[in-house]
Amino acid sequence: MKKYIYLDDVRTPVDKNWIVVRNYDEFVNKVTEIGLENIELISLDHDLGETAMQEWYRNTSQNFTLDYKNITEKTGMDCTKWLVEQWMNGQPVCHVMIHSANAIGSGNMMGYINNYKHVNKMKQDCERWVVPFTMETIIE
Repeated sequence: MKKYIYLDDVRTPVDKNWIVVRNYDEFVNKVTEIGLENIELISLDHDLGETAMQEWYRNTSQNFTLDYKNITEKTGMDCTKWLVEQWMNGQPVCHVMIHSANAIGSGNMMGYINNYKHVNKMKQDCERWVVPFTMETIIE
């Protein structure tokens, strides 16, 4: 059975079929462990930490700008770039959706994925969606 990966530092999907990862390193490790050929869907958040949220509150939500120089931790965009790099190296392409509330970050990630798919004559199907969630942290 193929897996579902959910990247988010604070939200937890209500549906327990998701494998939740909280940051870039967990994302890379889990995707590598499972293998892209065994993943049905990845859902990505953009802002993964305190400085990303500060940038969202200071600039993105107020001025509609996003300055990655103000973000010290890796974001969902870094995960997106890593994922596309894997595809460029011959790994299977899986379906990716974006659940981030950050419209500019979401647009950046969707554009990056859909541009890769466009260039490679694939359906450009990465878009924003809503995954029902709670703010409860998973205890393992």
